[in-house]
Amino acid sequence: MAELLNSLITLGLLVLLQAVLGFDNLLYISLESQRAPEADQSRVRKLGITIAVGLRIVLLFILIHLVELLQDPFLELAEGGWIEGSINFHSLIVLFGGAFILYTATKEIAHMMSLEDEENAVDRKPSSSKKVIGLIVFMNVIFSFDSILSAMALASKKGADGSHEGYQMGVMITAILIGGAIMVLLADRVTEFLRRNRMYEVLGLFVLFVVGIMLLTEGAHLAHLTIFGNEIHAMTKTTFYFVIGVLLLTDIVQGRYHKKLSAEKIRKEKTCDS
Repeated sequence: MAELLNSLITLGLLVLLQAVLGFDNLLYISLESQRAPEADQSRVRKLGITIAVGLRIVLLFILIHLVELLQDPFLELAEGGWIEGSINFHSLIVLFGGAFILYTATKEIAHMMSLEDEENAVDRKPSSSKKVIGLIVFMNVIFSFDSILSAMALASKKGADGSHEGYQMGVMITAILIGGAIMVLLADRVTEFLRRNRMYEVLGLFVLFVVGIMLLTEGAHLAHLTIFGNEIHAMTKTTFYFVIGVLLLTDIVQGRYHKKLSAEKIRKEKTCDS
């Protein structure tokens, strides 16, 4: 009974972890899927998430057996004291993912601000569904590393003497499946919300920009990178959600202020007409 209760508590914590760490992933999926042909977008999201969940389970088995090898550095940096660090596979994947998200967010923000791009928007062809699914799956794997490693820490079995005795594999796989099901259920709703409220799409892109920075700092921290003797520390989740909260609050205040100005303008026009 005690073991069952412990497993249920662990499962609850893992599902909560999947939800918290999966927010940025879900946002990326919602924005990226809009590149596909409109008729295929819902299918692209669901298929991309489903494939990614399967790969996440495969990745779980790989990490359990190769976690120590993934942490071993294969490249040492010592360039005259201005940059030092030890690159391993884990840090390389996270750094690449962060750089890719930064590039994507920056490109989309620039596209939104470009009048020339807006004029040519009608002629722009959507990306192929296969390409979008591939990007969704790839970024899902990138986002999976942290959640899986955190899950392994939570689901680790300890002996009476405190020694490591393996992992609660069934609990971890169940949590991944539940997390994937939640993402499938929410993906269409989030995308539809962004489509109906285009101003929040801009907010979403800036959130992705912050996610890219967070992944870059995390990858640099994993690689123990120092620049001119200053160690790079990972952005904490607390800092991340604080920044997101500030962005959201600013967006809400700006939107209401804009409505107020519009209402005042209409009232003045009516006063002048009368």
